[in-house]
Amino acid sequence: MKLPSFAAAMHDTDYDLPNLIPPQTAFELVDPFDRPCESLNGQWHFALDPYDMGLRKKWYLSSSSAGNRPVDFDFDAWNLITVPACYNTQRPEYMYYEGTAWYTRTFPFEHGPDGERVFLLFEGALGECRIWMNDVYLARHVGGSTPFSVDVTQHLQPLNRLVVLVNNRRRRQGVPALHTDWFNYGGLYRDVSLFRVPQNHIKKAFVRLVPDGRFQTVRVDVQTAGNAEWCHVSIPELNIDTTLLIRENRGSISFSAQPQLWCPEAPKTYAVILEYDQDRVCEEVGLREVRVDGRRFFLNGKPIFLRGISFHEDHPTACRALTDGQIENLFYLTKELGCNFVRLAHYPHSRLASKAADRLGLMLWEEIPVYWAIDFDSPAARMDACNQLRELIHRDRNRASVCIWSVGNENPDTDSRLHFMEQLVAICHSEDDTRPVAASCLVNYETCRVEDRLAAVVDIVGINEYFGWYRGNARQLGALLEQYRLEKPLLLSELGAGALYGKHGSVQELFTEECQDAFYQAQLETIGNNLERLCGMSPWILFDFRSPGRLNAFQMGYNRKGLVSEDHLERKKAFFTLQAFYEQLSRPSVSNPPSDSTCIAKGAQLV
Repeated sequence: MKLPSFAAAMHDTDYDLPNLIPPQTAFELVDPFDRPCESLNGQWHFALDPYDMGLRKKWYLSSSSAGNRPVDFDFDAWNLITVPACYNTQRPEYMYYEGTAWYTRTFPFEHGPDGERVFLLFEGALGECRIWMNDVYLARHVGGSTPFSVDVTQHLQPLNRLVVLVNNRRRRQGVPALHTDWFNYGGLYRDVSLFRVPQNHIKKAFVRLVPDGRFQTVRVDVQTAGNAEWCHVSIPELNIDTTLLIRENRGSISFSAQPQLWCPEAPKTYAVILEYDQDRVCEEVGLREVRVDGRRFFLNGKPIFLRGISFHEDHPTACRALTDGQIENLFYLTKELGCNFVRLAHYPHSRLASKAADRLGLMLWEEIPVYWAIDFDSPAARMDACNQLRELIHRDRNRASVCIWSVGNENPDTDSRLHFMEQLVAICHSEDDTRPVAASCLVNYETCRVEDRLAAVVDIVGINEYFGWYRGNARQLGALLEQYRLEKPLLLSELGAGALYGKHGSVQELFTEECQDAFYQAQLETIGNNLERLCGMSPWILFDFRSPGRLNAFQMGYNRKGLVSEDHLERKKAFFTLQAFYEQLSRPSVSNPPSDSTCIAKGAQLV
């Protein structure tokens, strides 16, 4: 195929239509498990393309010849950029860019045995992504925070040219849509790699305790590709050695076991080994049970108060491309605060986060970016949200730390939104019958009530409230809690106030540490007096994070509600106030209240 002429390229208003193939879905994802991966991280050639010249002029046809005529691109002359990384901080001119950007590199490849299949894996690409290899258009993916894999077996050569388009432009029908309260990063910010599988291989597996309250039955579901009929399952530490039958590429088995249950105090995991013909994979899985009953949240049959905090996937230098070590440092900070629970807002964080939480013993709330004003009438938005949710669930349902799926945050209560969310809740329940589903609902500040109709649909009602900061006072939170009537758990998914680290003054002076601390003291007094009405809380937020819409003299492009400064180093006064409150709640008589609410200690005081 020849490159298009200048006139043809410039006058083609439908230049992008041939590239709008159906996007990859969760059903096509092949889990890499612990298989050896051939990393494609490192230095890639990179260019911004605000006018979509690459699509117009088909730059991806890199081997096409223009004879002795000039062309407007030269892959090997482009700037080099690191993958994985957000491009925004690589050069000053990249910082606020939104739109098309191109990545390209070459790599050698040696073919393996006959029948081997090779998959190209992207852990995250912000936001829409398209892939070409050796002039062949391979795939398109929508959703910047979930993984996807592409079968490239038939397209590999001894030397390969990989061309990737990413586009982080905000879209009305996107998920998230046009307006968010976090920075719109872009690029290949998570690992890119190849992995090899035999012809007969395991695509996905789901390992968990059967949620029957007995904690003695393990169920394994396996999805395969190929024609073998049996899959071997072993958990050596539990003396499990069994086989399940595969029919139409699916199989399930349940068996008795006596596992040590995973919990924050003892985050025990087991190596689960699956063998299907010549394919062998291993998953480290914690076995535990979470459920809700009435207004309480249960872990392994015991009520537990979720002492939480929220945080974004953001870092002063790494942006959203956090390393395993940086994620662990944030989790250590949450444990210093006294947390047993983290709300990962407002999109799927890295696979590394849930794995780290498994190791360190933190329960997680994971959510998809159905955030604020989504176009709930759009079939494209609905398809996008459903797929992102499935990709998240398929990726993380073997992680014991993930205890709650969330389907949205602070959406207006409309009929179309309700129908949209009902579908998402149904997907959660069908893909995973072991975890409750939540959403962060709106409160009516005038009546001090939860009137959002979504509350009747989810298993856990999250509410974002800022009584005493944006409006009203902390006493109104008490009124809201007293008027809550649903017999399902209520979780304060957001509460908070802003402060610039190092700014001091009176409690009445906005954005001082003293003002933020006074807000927390008032809120925590109200919460302490109403513990029996709550299953947990995740204040907003652990650390200050980039938010371009926040532009007063103290915010300067950051949301300052963090308890820690944007460099993740300096703790504000309110950090220690919440820490003291959580220390008191961690006492067994408070954090594990009996069923008789009259026995619950009232008026928990700061220490």
